[in-house]
Amino acid sequence: MCGIAGMMFFEDREPTEANLRQMMDVIVHRGPNDEGFWTENRIGLGFRRLSIIDIQEGHQPLTNEDESAWIIFNGEIYNYKSLRAMLQERGHVFRTHSDTEVIVHLYEEYGEECVQHLRGMFGFVIWDRKKKQLFGARDHFGIKPFYYHVNDRQFLFGSEIKSLLAADGMNRLIQTDSLLNYLTFQYVPEPNTMFHGIHKLPPAHYVKVTFDGQMSIHKYWDPMFEPVDKPFDYYVEEIREKLKDSVKHHLVSDVERGCFLSSGIDSTAIATHMRNIEPIRTFSVGFEGPNNETIIAAQTAATLGTEHYDKIITQNDFFNTLPKAIWHQDEPVADPSAIALYHVAQLAREHVTVVLSGEGADELFGGYRIYREPQSLRAIEGLPPALKRMLNRFARMLPSGVKGRNYVLRGTTPLEERFLGNAKIFTEDMKAEVLRLDSEMLRAYKNPVQIAGDYYSRTKHLDPVSRMQYIDMNLWMPGDILMKADKMTMAHSLELRVPFLDKELFEVARRIPAKYRIANGTTKYIFRKAMEGIIPDPILNRPKLGFPVPLRDWMKGAMGDMVIEQIKSSGIEDYIDTAAVERMLHKHRSGQGDYARRLWTIYIFALWHKTFMEELPKKVLTAY
Repeated sequence: MCGIAGMMFFEDREPTEANLRQMMDVIVHRGPNDEGFWTENRIGLGFRRLSIIDIQEGHQPLTNEDESAWIIFNGEIYNYKSLRAMLQERGHVFRTHSDTEVIVHLYEEYGEECVQHLRGMFGFVIWDRKKKQLFGARDHFGIKPFYYHVNDRQFLFGSEIKSLLAADGMNRLIQTDSLLNYLTFQYVPEPNTMFHGIHKLPPAHYVKVTFDGQMSIHKYWDPMFEPVDKPFDYYVEEIREKLKDSVKHHLVSDVERGCFLSSGIDSTAIATHMRNIEPIRTFSVGFEGPNNETIIAAQTAATLGTEHYDKIITQNDFFNTLPKAIWHQDEPVADPSAIALYHVAQLAREHVTVVLSGEGADELFGGYRIYREPQSLRAIEGLPPALKRMLNRFARMLPSGVKGRNYVLRGTTPLEERFLGNAKIFTEDMKAEVLRLDSEMLRAYKNPVQIAGDYYSRTKHLDPVSRMQYIDMNLWMPGDILMKADKMTMAHSLELRVPFLDKELFEVARRIPAKYRIANGTTKYIFRKAMEGIIPDPILNRPKLGFPVPLRDWMKGAMGDMVIEQIKSSGIEDYIDTAAVERMLHKHRSGQGDYARRLWTIYIFALWHKTFMEELPKKVLTAY
């Protein structure tokens, strides 16, 4: 696991090592073990290394035999040994045993199609000297990040936005559309970032940039669901076989490995498969109270026979961590569980360098409770359109909190409008109440419904549950789940691997009918059945907790006052009406509604703004 950064100039000048070093020094946490630089006319490549595979020989930037192609690579390729053997049969000569060198030879053999052969997580760039072309790619699911900035003079890229901001001549400006969408999604959906002019290369895409500044972006894969009505037991066996195989491949490393362990079935399934292969260490965190995950995780660890470590996160721990977490995230991500993830990563890094985790299982197998909604709304959705419109108007007239109001509203609202992914913090009306932006801007920007609509338009042939999963695969998962997973673990120089997000396993998941995913009143039904006899029975049907952060209660106490004061001093008054935010806190405390997540979303934006927009550049780019 590493950090990469670099540049391509569209005129004859050579990048300086000093400029590259500026870009690499701010991401030393991604690679504390080694560094490397390579430059020639117009091209500069920088690299920070966290040594995982081929510790002695894996130095980058790395080249092929005749130095016609140079690569910098962040990630892991789990099928690199079989690819290496195939390439050697075709006459390729290797100087190292690293997965990095496999990619550059694969590019020699297949060009841009090399990405189709890779099984793993990656963000890499190859400089093709013969074609005078830069080729960059991001993995199928977006596990690893890839940011870029392009103008008429240069193309900049890196694993983190901080590297781009450290480059000479970069400005820091807010992309207003991104702020508007962030308030709904709690993250900025791809390909935009919160920074004007800085973009994310979307998952399963590659980019080509030529010497004369021509840039093109191409999609090479699509996580589309294609249900095939085969027997239930067929899919049960396929899941068992492919998950076992994926975990085995994800254990390839030359350093100590462990596993995050929560109270749920996903991480337990990973830990169980690991434990069947080798002794392992497991890690969990929780909060004091009735939903303390560490109690259940410790019981699971004892049953599995792992060497277990856990930690209780106090309120002070949580809030004291925020400045560091915000700095590492690059962009505001208002998912409170990100801070819990920061702490469990910190705990794990005291013992191991690689951890496996359960991200992706919910998106593949239908694990979120919201996926049961189409079944519950079936009766009302079948009503004539005219009657549904009338019911919708009537429900809107009822006071908030009236029993049945929300059910009628959701049942009479098209799926494309009511489901935008696993988070919907602010509606457009709510935004108008707290924003200090021109009303025309609120009407004119590409809003969340339109963004989700791009994905819904591709899934008209699918059932509602599959459509919802496809939305989450393309928005929620890369924007929230994988973004926080990468940033919060790399903050501690810890490599996180996600065996559920394996393209071989997804080939099974994409074909499972919705009736097997959501069944008998439960989510991930077929996955639970597939794990019978593999993981302990009490865990199979345990309710999903995630990281239940007690924000609602915290906001009612003294921390709520601190949050308001920090929002006021963050410099966001040009964007946010802080008086409106104070009124939200008052309503929250007086029991007029639960405003905790909305307050948190604004608070995280405020902290991000103070860190990246208000502070001096030197302080902003000083590594924690």
